[in-house]
Amino acid sequence: MASKDAQSAVTISRTAKDVLSGTAGGIAQVLVGQPLDMLKVRLQTATHGTYSGMGDCAMQIIKKDGPLGFYKGTLTPLLGVGLCVSIQFGVVERVKREFASRNARAAGVPEGAESLLGVGPKAFALTSPQLYTAGVSAGVANSFVAGPVEHIRIRLQTQATKIYSGPLDCARKIVASSGASGLFKGMVPTLFREGHGMGMYFLVYEAVVGYKLKKDNLTRAELPAVWAMLGGAISGPALWVMVYPMDVIKSRLQTDALDKGKRQYQGTIDCARQIFKQSGWKGFFRGLAPTLARAPISNAATFVTYEFAARHLEAYVR
Repeated sequence: MASKDAQSAVTISRTAKDVLSGTAGGIAQVLVGQPLDMLKVRLQTATHGTYSGMGDCAMQIIKKDGPLGFYKGTLTPLLGVGLCVSIQFGVVERVKREFASRNARAAGVPEGAESLLGVGPKAFALTSPQLYTAGVSAGVANSFVAGPVEHIRIRLQTQATKIYSGPLDCARKIVASSGASGLFKGMVPTLFREGHGMGMYFLVYEAVVGYKLKKDNLTRAELPAVWAMLGGAISGPALWVMVYPMDVIKSRLQTDALDKGKRQYQGTIDCARQIFKQSGWKGFFRGLAPTLARAPISNAATFVTYEFAARHLEAYVR
């Protein structure tokens, strides 16, 4: 717990607390989940028959680049995902507070009582549609950062020869070839994935956490870490099951040729059509195994780190 002197010397807004806590959660997510994310991207974007499965893909990465090959292109997600997750949590918590205030006003609670609002055992728990809407809002806001970050990361992860020397060089070459809009390639599937995906992600997490808070009449600060981990471990796979085909389409579009004359796909619908033509419905689920293996671990790390940081930063909120 922070000392009284420290608390009086440093103060932050509630939004700053949410953003800082989200950043911590995002960094934890990358460090824990990056190796399996590498496998997912390689399996999603490789031509049919390149890998016989997840194990073969892992062995080929180790053979070519060694164990550190699993962290190829990590700088971009470490910075970018930290930013993305901070946006997600900053927006979702802000929208949740707005809904809670609206619920309180509808119930006749006087102004100034907003500090008593919350989820779980609190009197003005949010409805499922409100939680889903808060998640969708966070996902849509995050898309405009996640799209370019993932575009750069995927090109770094999938380059067979050294085309790009790093994230900045990759970004420069994308802009030189396709203009600034080229960084946002694959935004249609990104918006759907982030919007609907984050809606389900936060809805499921809050359902798990809310159950524990209500059952034991706990405040958010009293939430056991194991329940934050459990909520993350369940919500992560729930997100990917809902939106994985769109993620495959996004990855294909973001690894297509930068030169317009050499591109394989004309857009989102054409990409989906070609995936189905080449591989059937299974093509939309390539790389799902490492994704589902990663999701419980990385998202458990995300939420337990977020809740820990939020709990300790609360002392500085004014």
